[in-house]
Amino acid sequence: MARPLGESHKRFLQTMMVNGIIDGAKARALHRHCCETHGAHYAHDKLDEFIEVINAQLQPMFMQIRKGMSEEDGLQYHALVNMAETDVTRMSTDYADNELELFRKTMDLIVDSDNGTASSTDILNCADSLQTKKLKKRETEHVLNRLVQDKWLNEKNGDYSLSTRCIMEMEPYIRMLYQDQVKVCHICHNVALQCQMCENPTCGIKIHTPCVARYFKGRTDPRCPACEDFWPHEIPEPPSSQSESQSAAKENTDPTPTPRSTAQTRRTRRS
Repeated sequence: MARPLGESHKRFLQTMMVNGIIDGAKARALHRHCCETHGAHYAHDKLDEFIEVINAQLQPMFMQIRKGMSEEDGLQYHALVNMAETDVTRMSTDYADNELELFRKTMDLIVDSDNGTASSTDILNCADSLQTKKLKKRETEHVLNRLVQDKWLNEKNGDYSLSTRCIMEMEPYIRMLYQDQVKVCHICHNVALQCQMCENPTCGIKIHTPCVARYFKGRTDPRCPACEDFWPHEIPEPPSSQSESQSAAKENTDPTPTPRSTAQTRRTRRS
């Protein structure tokens, strides 16, 4: 029999429902805040067990608080995901048919690319070939802005990528739909879109950029962990200095969500 939720668990879940996704530092801070606010036992290394209690209650509703890594900064995130629907049909209440088709075509471009991104120009060109209903340039830009705001996509300098929340929630769908194109990271074994690839034609493994940074840290002669060929790509700095210090700083902030209207809280946010 699943352990009943205490008030601290309920407060944590409520915050996850409002935010949809939070980084690891904020999750740890929220765990402490919820326990101290409601007088529950707190242990800094028991966050996973704390979340397991919540997930046991969410299981009949096909929901789960899942932990995953961002392809961009390499930090851990916790997201409240819907496990019953794994494809874009989950978005049908918020987006029109032609907007969903645009999102699917954007996913196609991202998966087909070498760097896990799609340019705004390529996406705009897709809008002219939609089977449902064509979108004008301004309409397409508006849809892209919404997809970023709703945390299905990330945007940087006019290039779009799948957000951390999107990959965490839709990974089964991505693996199934693009099974001949998508590979998993050789290090963390999650879907790898923004990554580096071994140039040995008989190997071709992929490794997330943050995983590359961690795996090859301090190695003067980096070699592929699968075939041992020289790894010719630039080795980035591990995401432990600036990004983790910024994230750790959030642990000193109040993690309680800002009150929202009923309409806003009804809709789970995505990243």
